[in-house]
Amino acid sequence: MPQQLAQAGTGSAPRRIGERRQGVDRVRHGLRRALATEAAGWRSIGRALVRRPRVPRGATAIGYDKPVRMVLVVFAVLSLVEIPIVDLLFRGIPAVRWPMLALGVWGVLTVAGMLCGYVTRPHAVGPAGIRIRHGGEVDVDLPWEVVASVERRRVGLSGAPALSLTGEGEAQVLNQVVQDFVDIEIALERPTALRLPQGDVTVSALRVSADDPAAFLDAVRRHIP
Repeated sequence: MPQQLAQAGTGSAPRRIGERRQGVDRVRHGLRRALATEAAGWRSIGRALVRRPRVPRGATAIGYDKPVRMVLVVFAVLSLVEIPIVDLLFRGIPAVRWPMLALGVWGVLTVAGMLCGYVTRPHAVGPAGIRIRHGGEVDVDLPWEVVASVERRRVGLSGAPALSLTGEGEAQVLNQVVQDFVDIEIALERPTALRLPQGDVTVSALRVSADDPAAFLDAVRRHIP
């Protein structure tokens, strides 16, 4: 499973998942996604508090958030520091003070939910297969029988959203991107339908980010040659 370095070509520019929506349908979809993201954040905070990461028994956990972790920590700290400053500035104006404080607390909890989603839902490689995660919502289950090969292949996908598609038809690839790069490529035995928060997709491979690609491959080798 040698390491390969590549840059996505113009013909495989990453694109967002899901159909384009307009008008009221777009607003409704946005609200549903926002509520789902909020709920996932609260679940992730709960898991972090009881120290129960979502890792199957016997599986190896592989993180993927290292490139963005410090940024989120800084945001969380700044948001936390902002709360007493807002309280001091608007103490004499209750109509402004309380909404601003509520917004500040919500901001801290939102960032905390994102951080906890990454921490409590890492990728997992175990006896049943590979689980690909991204935050509190994305959980893609790949049993070993659908996995053809796994190799280290760092690919640059500049400007790609966290989940994106490249390729067309049976050659379509799902990318789980952190800071414009993916590190591992998982080829599937056949085009496989996957259910994602943004919509269902059918892909022949996945490219995912991993903080420790070598550990990811070592875990895979315990189950397939």
